[in-house]
Order: sequence, then C-alpha cells, then structure tokens
Amino acid sequence: MKINGLRWLMIGLIFLATVINYIDRQTVSVLKTSISQDLGLSNADYAAVQNSFLLFYGISQMVSGRLYDVIGTRLGFVFSIVVWSFASLAHATARTASSFGVFRGMLGFGEAGNWPGAAKVVGEWLPARERALGMGIFNTGAAVGGALSPPLIAWLATIYGWRMTFVLTGALGFIWLALWLAMFQTPARHPWVTEAERAHILDGALRLAPLARGAGETRPGWLHLLTYRQTWAVVMGRFITDPIWWLYVFWLPSYLQEARGMSLQQVGQSAWVPFLAGGVGALAGGYASGALISRGWTVDRARKAVMIVGAMLMPAGILAMRANDPYVCLGWMAVVLFGFQVWVNNLQTLPSDFFPNTAVGSVFGLGGAAAALASILFTWGTGHVVDTFGYTPVFLAAGVMGPLGLVVTLWLAGRIHMVSIERQEQTA
Repeated sequence: MKINGLRWLMIGLIFLATVINYIDRQTVSVLKTSISQDLGLSNADYAAVQNSFLLFYGISQMVSGRLYDVIGTRLGFVFSIVVWSFASLAHATARTASSFGVFRGMLGFGEAGNWPGAAKVVGEWLPARERALGMGIFNTGAAVGGALSPPLIAWLATIYGWRMTFVLTGALGFIWLALWLAMFQTPARHPWVTEAERAHILDGALRLAPLARGAGETRPGWLHLLTYRQTWAVVMGRFITDPIWWLYVFWLPSYLQEARGMSLQQVGQSAWVPFLAGGVGALAGGYASGALISRGWTVDRARKAVMIVGAMLMPAGILAMRANDPYVCLGWMAVVLFGFQVWVNNLQTLPSDFFPNTAVGSVFGLGGAAAALASILFTWGTGHVVDTFGYTPVFLAAGVMGPLGLVVTLWLAGRIHMVSIERQEQTA
C-alpha cells in the first residue's frame, strides 16, 4: 500500500502527541485551586511543584535530544510517551505536596522528549521549504491542547474529581502509542511512502541545504555544538522568550480566578481563547515563512521577517494588565500567544536550518534545556512575586522579553544557512 502525501500523516501523528502532551501538563494548572486546597499549597509551593516539572523537563531536553539522535524517532517516542503517561496516572495517588512534586518531575522528564523528537521527525520527513509549516502544525498541538484543556478538565473534574481526571487524561498517551507503533517509520524504511515523495523529501533537503551533503553520520557532541554561534542563537532565543509561554501555561487559569474573580466553570469557558490564538499563530508563522521561501525568498530572509512580526506582538501583555474588562484582557493575551507561536515556530525550525539531521535533536535539546532553566527561574520568581505583589509585575516583565529575545537571536544567528560539521571534530 502506497499513500500520497504520507509525510503529512507523520506530522499529524506528532501533532496529536503534542495535543495529549499539553492536556496532561495543563491538568494541574486548571485544577490548581482544588489541588492546592486539598494538599495545602501556597503560590510559592505551587511554583515549586511546577519547577519540579521544569527541572526534569530541562534535563530531559538534553538527554532526550541526544537519545533521539542515537536510537531514532520511533523508539524515542515510545520511551517518552510511556514515561509521561505513567507519570500522569500517578498524580492521582499523591497525598502530599512532596509526592505530587515527584510525579510532576517524572511527567516533565517524559514530556520533554516530544519536542526534540518532533523537530527530528520534521527534519526527516520534510524538505527545508516545508519545515516551518511542519513545525507550525505540530506546535499547533500545544495550542490546541492548551485550548482543549480548560473546558475538558473542568468538565471532568466537576463530574469525577481531580484525581480521576488525571487517570482519564493519562490514559490518552497509551492510545496514541498504539497508533504510533502501527504507522510510523522513517522515509527510508516506510513501506507506504511513494518513490516520488521520497525523492521530493531528499531533493528539497539537498537543494536548500547543500552543505549537509557529505556530513554522513557525523554526530557531534554537545561541547562541539556549543562552539557554533548558531547553536547559541537557538539557546539564547529559547532562554529569553520561553518563560513567556510557561507564564501563561502555568498561571493563566489561576490568574483568572484569583485576580479577575472567575469561577472554575468560567475559566473552562474562556481560558482556551489565548491558546487557540496561539495555535493560529503557529500555523500562520509556519505557513508564512514557507510561502515566502516558495516565492523565491531566501531561508534567511523569510525566517527573520516572520520572527520579527511574532516578537513585536508579544508586548501586548502589557496592555492586558491595563484592561479593566477581563475579556478585553483575554483578548490582549490572545495577541501575546499568537505572536509567541509565530516567533517560536520559526525559532524551533532553526536547528534543522543550521545543522544536518544527525545534530538536530541535540541542538534542539540544548535550546530546550536553556528554555527550561530560564522558565524555572521565572516560575520561582512568579510564585514569590504573586504572593507579595500580585500578578501584574510578572506579566509586565514578560511583555519586554519578546523584543529582547529577537535582538539577541538575530545578532547571534547571523545569516541563516546550513553549516558544515567536520567529521574529525566529533566528541563523545
């Protein structure tokens, strides 16, 4: 059996995994008030629980990125999905803040693999001119998962309670795993791919990234990759801007309840809007740079133009804090997440623009580790600031981080092109 356009079915699989990933991680954010009351958590305690997630998430970004480069995407996703789905189920058994934090860390360690793994799938299955769109599709899974989570989780918790909600959402990963094992292979091995599509994937990669030829199976180590300013462009871009996304993921539902006076049901009805806007931004950002490349723009010019637009929308969070109406506030927050996803979708495409496929997972993992470290620091600060001064200062601070990240990333990146990695400079 041969399937035309099989590459998009593979991208659809990682989109679905990302939706489940975000439903599992958002369960705590949506149910923060109920869980905090049951386990006796302050805002600082809640921040510590979420930082347990981010700490192991950051460690796993590096470990998983390297793991995917070594064992491949098929087995890599099996590892990640099993770990995070078991961890999600285990949340239901927590009786103390400490045990809850342990399970949260396990979840972070498993979930982190989705991102370098998905970037590697995009690099394997799509030529360079289609990769930003592929990244946009799978990144839309984060926004769709974020949008589905508030109404779905609020509904489940209202009927079954917060513990059973973790059981039901955790089971989704094992359903996806069955689909993955039945359907996924790399283009070189997949029996369903047509020769025309295989040639399309290979031709596009060679035509737009000629320096990748001859790279062979070179698999450079982290230390060698850190000698490239292109790696630092990805690392610093993620370090400066990723805390913006995590601020909204971790704190938006509680902000709406505690600062804007919404009930859990009202949060379920409205908190999805900014995340839906983020999904539109991911698709728009991916489509825009790909369309510009198809019209003759260089990869360098197209990526940078779209990244500039996304970064300059993120200060809308400052306007959200000035809005008196909570729904106007949500509207400005939707602009922030739209802009963030336009930005980060193209930023996350840079590893496959800069490096051959044998290094993509590792570079993506380094960027993810930097993002996690920055988000840990920002989340820790958020918990203490909210307990003392409220939510406004942290949302105002996040408003300036998008333009700052843009300036630093473009300065470090220079011209976006494929770099040559010398075989003799491999490190263990």
